[in-house]
Amino acid sequence: MLAAAVCCTLPLALPAPAPLGGPVDWPRLGLLAFLHACAESLAVGLPTPCARLGRRLLRIPPREPCETARALPGRGFFPVLFAGVLLLPPAAAALVAVPGALGAHAPGPHGPRHLHRLWNAAQLAVAAFTASAVHRLLGGPDRLLGARFPSAALGAMAAVAVFCLVNAALVGVMRSLDTTAPHRAAHPAALARATGAVVLPALVQGAGGLMVAVLWQGPYGAFAAVLALLPLSISAWMFAQGHREANAHRATVGALVQAVEIKDAYTRGHSERVGRAAVLIARQLGMAEERIRTLHFAGTLHDVGKLGVATELLRRNGPLTDTERRAVEVHPVFGHELVRDLAFLGEAREGILHHHERLDGRGYPAGLAGDRIPEFARIISVADAFDSMTSTRSYRRGRPVTEAVDELRRCAGSQFDPAMVAALVSAVDEHGWQPEPPPPGGWDGEVPDIPLGVPEPAPRVPAPGHRIPTGGSS
Repeated sequence: MLAAAVCCTLPLALPAPAPLGGPVDWPRLGLLAFLHACAESLAVGLPTPCARLGRRLLRIPPREPCETARALPGRGFFPVLFAGVLLLPPAAAALVAVPGALGAHAPGPHGPRHLHRLWNAAQLAVAAFTASAVHRLLGGPDRLLGARFPSAALGAMAAVAVFCLVNAALVGVMRSLDTTAPHRAAHPAALARATGAVVLPALVQGAGGLMVAVLWQGPYGAFAAVLALLPLSISAWMFAQGHREANAHRATVGALVQAVEIKDAYTRGHSERVGRAAVLIARQLGMAEERIRTLHFAGTLHDVGKLGVATELLRRNGPLTDTERRAVEVHPVFGHELVRDLAFLGEAREGILHHHERLDGRGYPAGLAGDRIPEFARIISVADAFDSMTSTRSYRRGRPVTEAVDELRRCAGSQFDPAMVAALVSAVDEHGWQPEPPPPGGWDGEVPDIPLGVPEPAPRVPAPGHRIPTGGSS
């Protein structure tokens, strides 16, 4: 990759054919490289180069990079880079991204950081070189200079498409060479969603790059182009802050699940699988993506109330007395109390509170029935039971998926919402389901399940001092 990037810059020193060579406006190249470094820093939630210099002079500790910068190598804020693709010869366009990439933070806290920076710089250089060459072969610079629309826009979008394809191919090569990352076959629906998530930003950033290039060649030159970048940069910065907040939410959920895992070795794997099964159900129901993200939090945290249950009960290998079972059955209330002040969870909090309710009203903690049970709780109830039946525990083997599905169908209408059961069955038929095996030596112990299909006793009174919320999202 580094050799390919170096080859892309050779036309700057050696004579090259017209599509690849040509005179270079070095002041324009330098300004574009500086603007790209600044805009890229804003887009990933980091201070610009000028701000970094000021921090060093004032000895202010550096900020941690937004996880977006780590998780998405080779992606970022590209309008300035696209403008360079449209305005400069290919070899010069390849240099625009290099200073920003070399000065960026490494994509992770471990590993060869300098190698990551070099790879990203080379990756962007090769993609920019290829896109600029395609733009020139299509006669884009002449159409751009004369502002011949829509042909100028079509040439620019073709260059952006080539850039994205080359960049995506190189990212795929990098990930295939990363032996530390798991390689999983993506489902076509997931690939379609990922493609849609990339295409729209690429079109928007490509249009931004075209606007910068057109203004740059106008009567006001670079000044007008820089002014046009301001709203784009501010939008990218706000987007980065949203990612930072989302990462903080995920970290909070992860910390809570990790705390529960200390008490119950089974809970973490189970919670993650329940969250995954709940998402499968929600997608079958056509739920909006924003609600699906919240539902995933609810499924992952549905047993967080175990933090309020005695560790001895959670690690008991055997049946519980009625008193002990009542103490365990208060865990949804404990869970709701633990997360009630986490506003980002929204309706997930009610899902956590009521995920042990039954459709016939014989569940706990509030004895809700039918549609009075929140939708999230009805989904999690099915996902929780399905994973419990198909998982191997210390006191019994997991059931086959087909047998678990038959049991869910048998209990639909009394314990479970039939619509949620049907959605899970359809999702399992379409995507399959592979329960995670137990760790070597088995689990330390976990609360025995309430058998499916066995009528629950009348709703029990919660332990003294614990109020059962029945509604709202406070």
